[in-house]
Amino acid sequence: MSQDKSHSLDAIVVGSGASGGWASKRLAEAGLKVALLEAGRPQSDKNFTEHKPAFELKYRNRAKEIVRKTRPIQVKFGVCNEYTYHWFVNDLEEPYTTPADKPFNWMGRLRMTGGRTNVWGRVSLRFSDWDFKSASLDGYGENWPLGYKDIEPYYDLVEKYVGITGSAEGLEHLPDGQFQPPVPLTCQETLFRNRVKEKLGRTIMPARSANLTRPINGRGPCHFCGPCERGCMTHSYFNSAFTTVADAVATGNCTLISNAMVYKVLMDSDRNRARGVLYIDRNTRRTREIYARTVILCAQSQESVRILLNSATPQYSSGLANSSGVLGHYLTAHVRSGGGSGEFPALGAKPSLGGPKKPLGIYIARFRNLPNTPPYKKFLRGYGYEGESSTEFNWEAPGFGEAYKKALLEPRTSIDITGFGEVLPRWDNFVDLDPSVKDIYGIPILKIHMSDGENERAMIQDMGDSAGEMLEAAGAKNIRTYARPSAPRWALHEAGIARMGADPKKSVLNQFQQTHDIKNLFVMDASCFTSNPCQNPTLTIMALCVRSCDYLVSELKRNAI
Repeated sequence: MSQDKSHSLDAIVVGSGASGGWASKRLAEAGLKVALLEAGRPQSDKNFTEHKPAFELKYRNRAKEIVRKTRPIQVKFGVCNEYTYHWFVNDLEEPYTTPADKPFNWMGRLRMTGGRTNVWGRVSLRFSDWDFKSASLDGYGENWPLGYKDIEPYYDLVEKYVGITGSAEGLEHLPDGQFQPPVPLTCQETLFRNRVKEKLGRTIMPARSANLTRPINGRGPCHFCGPCERGCMTHSYFNSAFTTVADAVATGNCTLISNAMVYKVLMDSDRNRARGVLYIDRNTRRTREIYARTVILCAQSQESVRILLNSATPQYSSGLANSSGVLGHYLTAHVRSGGGSGEFPALGAKPSLGGPKKPLGIYIARFRNLPNTPPYKKFLRGYGYEGESSTEFNWEAPGFGEAYKKALLEPRTSIDITGFGEVLPRWDNFVDLDPSVKDIYGIPILKIHMSDGENERAMIQDMGDSAGEMLEAAGAKNIRTYARPSAPRWALHEAGIARMGADPKKSVLNQFQQTHDIKNLFVMDASCFTSNPCQNPTLTIMALCVRSCDYLVSELKRNAI
């Protein structure tokens, strides 16, 4: 075993994604010495292929079976394909298990600097006090130990740096932010927005997205080349690899250690303090230890909690910092198996295989269980929709020869909308270690136990019904809706399994993402969420992280940690 016994480090940050990048940047720019441990390989512009045509690939991006051989779970995530599959975890080498009656697809597991920000959908939405204090409003679950005013200035800071395109809508439950000019709606999206507002009173807006429409910090505005999940050579979308991580390293105070599979947090049991982490080099398989004054886990919800569970000690026999017994419980991930589509007039739009591609389309704000409205009787909380219009060739055109060619060019324009719904935190949705299975590095793996409850099932049905209602109100033809049970359960917004709270007996972390039990151990990813609102979580993950880092710096300065 190789050891770095130097105590010159102030912080170890595990994970270089949305939160890990910000933690490294904020701490390094404050003058702290930071080691950033990333399980994957370095990322660079040479890996980006957004301009590369499929015919230049060996299998023309049409041989899913090639990807499925090593990534049978990740390939189900549409952005894991021949262009990008080598960015993703090898499912055979790093598996997980589930009960036979609770299948779960854990997708979006990246092994590159930047983590999920390499391929994320980029929708960036604020939470409000209707989310932070939801338990006081409907009686279910627990309130967060903070409110909107606590995090608002950090939303501002993050949005100004990241660059969020969007429009002000004045909604209490979906606060406006520091927006760059919005990406314009298409004619069909504008028609849909106006008619739904007029007939149903629901708010549809340009998607609030981490894509630049104005240059910032040397990054160019989006030039609509797409698809964003293959990278962005102009750095127009937000990826921590070339933003926060690069800033942190540029200070000279942060060292990026790639291919570092963190196994466990190391403890000084005599003082009840974390003293560092043990990790395995992915290339050499050698075990290494590194030490620092503080340890910050930003590895993604399940990965961070896996580390804590694998760090059990005689004092914390059920997982590190788990005196409450809550660690691993209350797993949430959005339901998104209800929605619909419909056809609209082309309004002059023409299909193209190489035309401009907008990064995102529309967002439909939550309209159930809102301020000054009666409670919706079928379920608690609510959902929003993401959607977009598209104009395609008529690939099912009839005829032969010239008649077929002419019919093929007739545009087929449609709008598709997909619901994203809140999942209520439940004790029986949880993760633990599978004692019978280890990954290729010898690290015990997770077993994920998750299913939908009655609230989620009712919400999914309403997603489909409401999608049809809105499409019909907008005058769509050939409307198709769906409301499928979400099994095998899946989503990419997992959260809540190291929840924050004011009561150490009912939570793992305090409002600054500091473990109640171990003062120099922090968890700064979505595992801290007390609930998981229907809004996409990444903006809140980043804002909370910056707030917690400012707290950490102040506490270190006064030697309180």
